[in-house]
Amino acid sequence: MLLSQVTPTLFLSGADAPLNGTLMSQKGITLIVNATLSHAFPAYPGVECLRVPVCDLPSGCLGVHFDRVAERIHGNHAGGTLVHCAAGMSRSPALVMAYLMRYRGVTLCQAHRWVQESRPFIRLNVGFWEELLQYERRLYGRNTVRVETDRVGLKKVEPGMVVPVRRELTRNVGAPQSSWLMSVPRSPGVTRTPLMSSSQLMMSANKSRRGLARSERTYKQFSGISPENWTRFIMKLCD
Repeated sequence: MLLSQVTPTLFLSGADAPLNGTLMSQKGITLIVNATLSHAFPAYPGVECLRVPVCDLPSGCLGVHFDRVAERIHGNHAGGTLVHCAAGMSRSPALVMAYLMRYRGVTLCQAHRWVQESRPFIRLNVGFWEELLQYERRLYGRNTVRVETDRVGLKKVEPGMVVPVRRELTRNVGAPQSSWLMSVPRSPGVTRTPLMSSSQLMMSANKSRRGLARSERTYKQFSGISPENWTRFIMKLCD
């Protein structure tokens, strides 16, 4: 069981965490957003539940729920909010990122980094990325994340491809590239994002690599599953 804290009152998880009543009470959860087709709602006194019935497939229409879920999270003043799906890797992170863009004034690039800091193994499917890109453009009139196409024409987004779209120079244009500092694009009305030095960038990259290594170890736990059981496991994640 892994409950990831995104803000002091916003949490992200898979389908197991909301079944732990003691944990829900400890975290002060008063709203549970269930982004699955059929996982049951736990019945806790004083806890409101919201269903987002979307399958974890690129064809799943999650974007139509962005505003509704963001508004409910923002309006929950009674306690904490838990957003979960089957594994806490795709649907629920996408909903949380949409909330952060709308009510925390961050770009999609910043929202992804924010959520990834608390849950390093998130892996949104490309359909949800495209819906988030549309949502970001609607909110801010521009995009800060790109979806690329591989050699066989398939669209994909990898963590290393979620990058700022501009660079800021600390010296004149002819300065050596090693003296450049990177900055995440800023949203309207948001305070200036601190620039990162080359050493800070290296530390951030190493942290991301450690997160990916943890994710890879989790994946290897399933390497011995038979094809039949693997299919059932994948179908469970899509539910």
